[in-house]
Amino acid sequence: MKLHEYQSKQLFSRYGIPIPQGEVASTPEEARQAAEKIGRKVAIKAQVLVGGRGKAGGIRLARDAAEAEKVAADILAMKIKGLPVRKVLVDEALEIAKELYLGVVIDRAQGKPVMMASSEGGVDIEEVARRSPEKIFKIAIDPLLGLKPYQARELAFCIGLEKEHLRPFSSIALGLYKCFVENDASLAEINPLVVTSEGKLIAADAKVVIDDNALYRHPDLAQMRDVDEETPAEREARSFGISYVQLDGEIGCMVNGAGLAMATMDVIKLYGGNPANFLDIGGGAKAEQVAAALRIILSDPKVKAVLINIFGGITRCDEVARGILTALEEVKPKVPFVVRLVGTNEDEGRRLLAEANMVTATSLIEAAQKVVELAKT
Repeated sequence: MKLHEYQSKQLFSRYGIPIPQGEVASTPEEARQAAEKIGRKVAIKAQVLVGGRGKAGGIRLARDAAEAEKVAADILAMKIKGLPVRKVLVDEALEIAKELYLGVVIDRAQGKPVMMASSEGGVDIEEVARRSPEKIFKIAIDPLLGLKPYQARELAFCIGLEKEHLRPFSSIALGLYKCFVENDASLAEINPLVVTSEGKLIAADAKVVIDDNALYRHPDLAQMRDVDEETPAEREARSFGISYVQLDGEIGCMVNGAGLAMATMDVIKLYGGNPANFLDIGGGAKAEQVAAALRIILSDPKVKAVLINIFGGITRCDEVARGILTALEEVKPKVPFVVRLVGTNEDEGRRLLAEANMVTATSLIEAAQKVVELAKT
């Protein structure tokens, strides 16, 4: 679950991370009032859960409250990457002397959190990694010991901070890691972490992504979810416990297991098709979940064919087959289906589908070839 910038900054402030003075606004009038409270030049920042706000014109400066109202009105009327801007953050404008990057992520190869820092802040860290990988410094953190002050100081030295900035940087790094761990985040990022002309370190931007699987432990964070940023299909998928991401292809995919879903998408690409979605119904899915998954897939008008790839371990193939047939009765699709069922009760599942005259396959390669051909024709 992604948090908005203003939500991430509120979270950071609980851990002693300095943030600019600011308020969130939903109307131009509220933006004017916020700017009046700040009493100086402000930055008006669109609050949408996508990158590239600045390039799209979603971040602009205003010299006074009157200009803040006008700028906020313009930004609130925008759409950025298809998402309407419903809120803006009115922050005091900072006099920036230097921009840094500081973030914590999970390194799955090491099985540890990793803190990254760079003297190249203000741009995507992926761009820095591509252009100047030697400017990114990483420290793996033992999850039992946590981040130690000497590690934070080591990062500060690596990115060339002056002596007077070592203590505030270490404090911010330790606070960021504590925020990351205590809130079950998969990402906590400050980009940029700015050194102001007065020599202060302030988190000018903030990004936090919370692990959905841990939200039951954080009801306060769960309430921060912005459902307006989700499509109706994504909301329905979440209500049924289905992992769903919409893509731009023409072949709908329904799979049980994230790894199998990725492999299925790769094989579709290998044989010339383009997946329309990532969809994982998970282990033990019942007929009603399968029916919901197919409704979600078929709600995408770009879908020209659907591939269902089920490995029946915990999930029973006959339950999946019944869910497919239930969904077909409800939505009456106009696109062809290819189904591969392997595992528990696969014979019964195939029998049910054969009676409904559905296209079946015994291997993933065969299924991918058939669905790509059907999508083309």
